[in-house]
Amino acid sequence: MSTLKNWLVVFFLTACAGAYAQQPNLDVPYVPTKQEVVEEMLKQANVKPGDVVYDLGCGDGRIVITAAQKFGATGVGVDLNPQRIKEANANAAAAGVTDKVKFVEGDLFEFDFSEADVVTMYLLPSVNLKLRPKLLSELKPGSRIVSHDFDMGDWEAEKTVEVGNDTVYLWTVPAK
Repeated sequence: MSTLKNWLVVFFLTACAGAYAQQPNLDVPYVPTKQEVVEEMLKQANVKPGDVVYDLGCGDGRIVITAAQKFGATGVGVDLNPQRIKEANANAAAAGVTDKVKFVEGDLFEFDFSEADVVTMYLLPSVNLKLRPKLLSELKPGSRIVSHDFDMGDWEAEKTVEVGNDTVYLWTVPAK
């Protein structure tokens, strides 16, 4: 059933891509993560004060903003879409966390996220697989990676949690 759900989500996300044709060339269409899933992702990653959380494909900024508000972390959100970055900055201002978070318009494959203690993402399976070598080479051993709904191929998650119809995957970057 989980495989069927994942394929349906992939189909939906791919079908939605046409609606964003006027936007920059996006690898993944914007689909917001439910707040209960956001909180579970951060909980599974054991986010704590002092952690630096990077959200790849940050959309409206909700993951980084929640990490700052509820977990005491700082964070960086990265997205290709300038409209999402504007929205994320407005949401951070409304939440009163502009001193703890920043949002950057950029390409995930060219962005340096080596300072992250935690990386969160809700991307497509093909994008996760393409990012995996970069994550493993840039992140420090012990850094946590959390993905909403999509795994990383043959790199088995150390923990998988169901949140309603959504799945949260957790990995820890191994020693080099």
